[in-house]
Amino acid sequence: MSRQNEYLNEKQIKKLQTDFISWYENERRNLPWRQTNDPYFIWISEIMLQQTRVDTVIAYFYRFTKKYPTIKALAQSDEQELLKVWEGLGYYSRARNLKKAAQQIMTEFDGVFPSDIEAIRSLKGIGPYTAGAIASIAFQKAEPAIDGNAMRVISRLYGVDSDIAKPASRKIFDEILRKLIPTSAPGDFNQALMDLGSGVCTPKKPECLSCPLKNFCFSYKTQQQEKFPVKTKATKPKDVYYVAIAIVNDSGEYLLVQRPDEGLLAKMWTFPLIEVSRKDFEMAQKNFAKNAAPIDLFSVAEEVPLPASLPQDVVWQKRHLGEIKHIFSHLKWHVLLFYGVAQSNFAKPLRGRFVPIKEFSTYVFPKPQQKLVDLLEKSKQ
Repeated sequence: MSRQNEYLNEKQIKKLQTDFISWYENERRNLPWRQTNDPYFIWISEIMLQQTRVDTVIAYFYRFTKKYPTIKALAQSDEQELLKVWEGLGYYSRARNLKKAAQQIMTEFDGVFPSDIEAIRSLKGIGPYTAGAIASIAFQKAEPAIDGNAMRVISRLYGVDSDIAKPASRKIFDEILRKLIPTSAPGDFNQALMDLGSGVCTPKKPECLSCPLKNFCFSYKTQQQEKFPVKTKATKPKDVYYVAIAIVNDSGEYLLVQRPDEGLLAKMWTFPLIEVSRKDFEMAQKNFAKNAAPIDLFSVAEEVPLPASLPQDVVWQKRHLGEIKHIFSHLKWHVLLFYGVAQSNFAKPLRGRFVPIKEFSTYVFPKPQQKLVDLLEKSKQ
């Protein structure tokens, strides 16, 4: 590792701080969680902003804090209602951890959000970045909030060529930032880094001419902006293949199944999903194309070479309704949707229930299920 911009002395750092805070005061984004120093609201916003765009979070933030305006309300929340409020944001473990952390605060800190950095870090779902953001913004502690934006800015500012994808590199950025953060306005400084990284010092084609740090920046002076930060490519998500089945009964209700209590999309509701091999998936994709001729569409499963493992006692439509894809952080789902009518002797699974479409809005659906429902609706048009 090398830091090629080692020339900033104490006087220069003070000038950088002054210029940067002044820029932030003039250019700061008007965001609802910036209208308060309440650690509860800052915490909720920071958790929501993980892996999610700011413009998406705003509406969720208003809705969530209206439903759960206090730590106590969140601690006492019903999990299914909580997940419903969170629905669409993804990474649902974040919502579950919020509730667990709120319960921690109620039991371990008498319902008061802790101000000590180590106590903040002890809360469920709070890592070093979130702890630093809360401590600096809510409690004016000179703690770094190191995320991708901060590392990109500091990499270019100091010419740091350490791989930001490696956890060990965090120590380097922590050391630099502790020299740069002003004790008088640590929260503003960290939020300025967030704004600069998201709107000016962007991954590609940074707007250096409008950057308040350009006079201090190694990569700008040497015209090496595109060289920093150094980052190895992320591992490609693993492809997983499913057949989803929309089974309707005589009452026009569809079978929904609740996922296991632990693991991916825990306790959420979907159409039944059957994992298949890529070979079987592509065979079904080809042989039962959604644009197949609309003749003899239905047949009893035993008489039709539909994908293996489809439930018996269902009359299946002999073509799929389409395909959806969804990328998680480590998995890429490929899902074909098939449609069938349950016969009178159909036995629903233990965690399943038939639900009318008009009541779907009361169930917690992950994004893939929402996409499947859209496919089903389109097939009726």
